Amino acid sequence: MSERHQQVEDAIVARRERVNSALPEDLPVKRPDHLYEASRYLLDAGGKRLRPTVLLLVAESLLDIEPSAVDYRAFPTLDGGKADVLSAALAIEVIQTFTLIHDDIMDDDPLRRGVPAVHEEYDLSTAILAGDTLYSKAFEFLLSTGAAPERSVDATTRLATTCTRICEGQSLDIEFEQRESVTPDEYLEMVELKTAVLYGAAAAIPATLLGADDGTVEALYNYGLDVGRAFQIQDDLLDLTTPSEKLGKQRGSDLVENKQTLVTLHARQQGVDLESLVTTESVDAVSEAEIDAAVDRLHEVGSIEYARETAHDLIASGKENLEVLPDNEARFLLEGIADYLVEREY
Repeated sequence: MSERHQQVEDAIVARRERVNSALPEDLPVKRPDHLYEASRYLLDAGGKRLRPTVLLLVAESLLDIEPSAVDYRAFPTLDGGKADVLSAALAIEVIQTFTLIHDDIMDDDPLRRGVPAVHEEYDLSTAILAGDTLYSKAFEFLLSTGAAPERSVDATTRLATTCTRICEGQSLDIEFEQRESVTPDEYLEMVELKTAVLYGAAAAIPATLLGADDGTVEALYNYGLDVGRAFQIQDDLLDLTTPSEKLGKQRGSDLVENKQTLVTLHARQQGVDLESLVTTESVDAVSEAEIDAAVDRLHEVGSIEYARETAHDLIASGKENLEVLPDNEARFLLEGIADYLVEREY
């Protein structure tokens, strides 16, 4: 592991610990216990906390502050005020978890983060309520930052719009499963909506709360969109290439479920009959040998390499947007996280 990669890993771990330590205080298990236990279940199961890490790093970079020298709960704004950026980071993370719970329900995925999905561990009704609870809590958190009222409204509006766009992206993802033809541009639009907009919000919201100018906010949002799209492409690649036990769910599930990805779109353009690659219709029943053979074919026609190159191009574009930030350690780490998103193995 390179020194830079280790620095990025350490930065993620340090900020993940801050987010994790805040969860019991901000999202306690209370009556009705069953609901809040289910709401906390995936949060307590782990997760890298990449999106809240991006949010905290943007805040640190804007003010050129070392995290050890400041209280995230009373973070200085650019005009001398204070804002609780840790609450904003929690808002982003619980929205992410809300989407995972509902995604698993819609896809009937049995596993998430190496444990049974919420609807498997509890039941369908409880899982839906747990997701809805997290969705509501996110707005409570974002409205409790103590930022100037107009900034708080702008940040909350962005999060609300982000949630709408995530639903639009999820709807397109479902629609694409039933379509014979999807273009790469349509795919990139879908992943922008389904995945990238939350990275965009994570990068833009702290800038809004701390009083950055509109140009800075927009550039940071675009950083999030680019790296978020690259993140989703890498996720699609990991679904094919990472062992199930490391991935936390069945490898190759996207192929079994006929999901449209940049890999499969490219493969179809090369004349590959994807339906013949994986004939098993159940994620639970598909064999590793069947997935291995499918991945070999996708390598053979260059589809996996095509997706990787596209992801790296998006990362390069995203990092250019960081030029609006001061040249400091936090910006360096944001650039490193962008690279990490397409270099990670799970």
